Amino acid sequence: MTSAQVDNGQAGRGSESAEHGGEGYQRGLGARQIQMIAIGGAIGTGLFLGAGKAIAKAGPSLILAYAIAGLVIFFIMRALGELLMYRPVSGSFSEYAREFIGPFAGFVTGWTYWLFWVVTGITEVTAAAQYMTYWFDIPQWVSALVFTIILYGVNLISVKLFGELEFWFSMVKVTAIVGMILICAGILTLGFSDAGDTASVTHLWSEGGFFPKGIGGTLMTLQIVMFAFLAVELVGVTAGESKDPKTVLPKAINTVPWRIAVFYVGALIMILSVVPWTEFQPGVSPFVAAFQKMGLGVGAGIVNFVVLTAALSSCNSGMYSTGRMLRDLALNGQGPAFFTRLTRSGTPLVGTTFSAALMMVGVWINYQWPGEAFNYVVSFATISGMWAWIMILVCQLRYRARADRGELPGSSFRAPGAPYTSVFALAFIGMVIVMMGIDEDARISLYCAPLWALLLGVSYLVLKARNPDNAAFAKR
Repeated sequence: MTSAQVDNGQAGRGSESAEHGGEGYQRGLGARQIQMIAIGGAIGTGLFLGAGKAIAKAGPSLILAYAIAGLVIFFIMRALGELLMYRPVSGSFSEYAREFIGPFAGFVTGWTYWLFWVVTGITEVTAAAQYMTYWFDIPQWVSALVFTIILYGVNLISVKLFGELEFWFSMVKVTAIVGMILICAGILTLGFSDAGDTASVTHLWSEGGFFPKGIGGTLMTLQIVMFAFLAVELVGVTAGESKDPKTVLPKAINTVPWRIAVFYVGALIMILSVVPWTEFQPGVSPFVAAFQKMGLGVGAGIVNFVVLTAALSSCNSGMYSTGRMLRDLALNGQGPAFFTRLTRSGTPLVGTTFSAALMMVGVWINYQWPGEAFNYVVSFATISGMWAWIMILVCQLRYRARADRGELPGSSFRAPGAPYTSVFALAFIGMVIVMMGIDEDARISLYCAPLWALLLGVSYLVLKARNPDNAAFAKR
């Protein structure tokens, strides 16, 4: 492959230009692409497929869970925005953890975020395989294999084309959700479709109340709800390849409140008003099920195509971010040096290839446990993804303290209400982790987390012993 001629990557950390970032990447992502990546980044499997299980567990009160969790996500994103305006780098969370906490924190954060996206990639390709069964009677593992290979091929293209593909992927998702909200609004006001005679906002409280499973049932859905928001922080990884990060990223982050209000809270209010929550089942997309209940079979097929697109989009983003995170670790001496290599078009080919190979594990999971694959990977993806959020909040608190003392330059995009909002967000994440420990389906992730931490700890000590003079292991 001629495009695989490499640049060792280390030289790429020199001068920065309009075309090339300070880390050797090409600044190929424009404002239009970054905005749509930010809008569509959190619209994926967690909303389209995971919401079915959450509705069955909590009923209409799931709307409140998404609203509160969405507020916490906004606090996290504003904390990230403050850090990005201080220093926009593609390593993002790993770089900030390395600077404000220490080299080990950077090491753990980088590798854990990489693992999060590998596991999320497995989650998304699993969901995509499930969506294919709507049309075709084929084994899930076959679809998972085909999708993984295709998306790996897509990620060998330049970042500019990646951004363009993600723009259109996200446009499909956004258009579909807005269209579905409008259709539901039309049913509620005009009464057409099979659900027209019974559609009513009273469904939000008439089927056992707003909390039909009690407050406890609502709390037990928080793990699923938080999983739905994972990937909103992806805009931080794009910082090294954005054409104008100081202008584009704050605008993208400030879209978080209305994104959540429309795509999560608004969509769920409409669906649960048209179709009673008791009609939904775990493992079935509530969006597809809603159209089927309305008697709009063609609409259900269209929505199934959209949610398939959403899953593939998230998996595609996962392959993008894993290669960048591995390269950041390698550039800092905390990963194998061959991960620093870039293709002539600025793609971290080795890191992306390694990550895609591991995503093939998803094919095996689908072959072994086609019915439980989604539940297994969701819980582990949630705990590993939330680690990045924890690091963002802790680093923002430490950065703000040092900036207020005059030790560091202040950010042009200060998080409102900090440090109180950041502390509140940390406490909320802590509560979610406790709920995961109580939930039998999610508990497996808490069993796996200590094993992953042990592996990272041993690996770090080995690397440090073999490279005692490496600056990557010295606190800055």
